[in-house]
Amino acid sequence: MIFLTVGTQEPFDRLTKAVDAWAATHDEPVFGQLGALKPDSYRPTHFEWREFISADEYQAKLEGCRLLVAHAGMGSIISALTWGKPLLMMARRATMGEHRNEHQRATAEKFRERAGIHVASGEMDVGPMIDELLAAEANAGDALSAEASPDLIATLRNFIHKLG
Repeated sequence: MIFLTVGTQEPFDRLTKAVDAWAATHDEPVFGQLGALKPDSYRPTHFEWREFISADEYQAKLEGCRLLVAHAGMGSIISALTWGKPLLMMARRATMGEHRNEHQRATAEKFRERAGIHVASGEMDVGPMIDELLAAEANAGDALSAEASPDLIATLRNFIHKLG
């Protein structure tokens, strides 16, 4: 599941539309937390969404997602890093009336080189980047796990006991 979150204060139509367009042509489930929508805000038709969800539901969605897609807010960045989720973020732009200033662009640039964080420069990048990140995750099955399997631990334990 892809979890889209744009914060709670303002809608982020450019990002929501980009994810909805991607969802229209893919089978991967998407859930969106879209914030305080205005009467003329975009409402997706290709994925489930709500304006607000509880903190417990947010955590459950975050834990269960394959990919977090979000605005360039610090809460989203901290959540992705804390839960070890890949993050695709796109900054709101003040010049487009999406925020008060350009601090999200500065935040996105600051975190652009951080492992696990990916920055879409604009809405046209979102769909292709989702495809790329999901493909990379699918191919990561051969990577080493951060935790040893029980079989490996038992084999090593038996080997050590035979030496002793």
